[in-house]
Amino acid sequence: MNTRRELSLAVLLCAAGAGLALFAATRTWWVEVVPRPAPLPATRTAHDGGGLLPALALVGLAGAGAMVATKGRARRWLGVLLLLNGAGVATGGALGLSDAIGWPLACVAGGVALVAGGALAVVRGGRWPSLGTRYERAPVATSDWDALDRGEDPTLR
Repeated sequence: MNTRRELSLAVLLCAAGAGLALFAATRTWWVEVVPRPAPLPATRTAHDGGGLLPALALVGLAGAGAMVATKGRARRWLGVLLLLNGAGVATGGALGLSDAIGWPLACVAGGVALVAGGALAVVRGGRWPSLGTRYERAPVATSDWDALDRGEDPTLR
């Protein structure tokens, strides 16, 4: 597999895993019904993945986008972060499996996809292509600043 496809696969794994985990963590996992004495109706309380899982999934989505913009060692460290993030998502989903099956299992699957994308970035991320040179900061000569100070437009030269 060539390097561009590996990068695309890692970004896709991270984005899909984080998206699945975010969607699953915001669904209702189970409903608790508490009976109350008549004439009061029973109360229903919906429980979901809690506040931590959606936050971790959003970090995973941001990391998937950042994987395209980074290169070299920074991309490998990002892969480590995504790997640990995916482990946290999978653990949070696994903890919810004691109360429900469907959505917590989807969180586990999303976490596993994040771990796989992060591991791929750690192992092979150093060889992947980075953004083109047009996105890098261009050096500005001091004479250009001087020309601007004089009121000249250095782009018209």
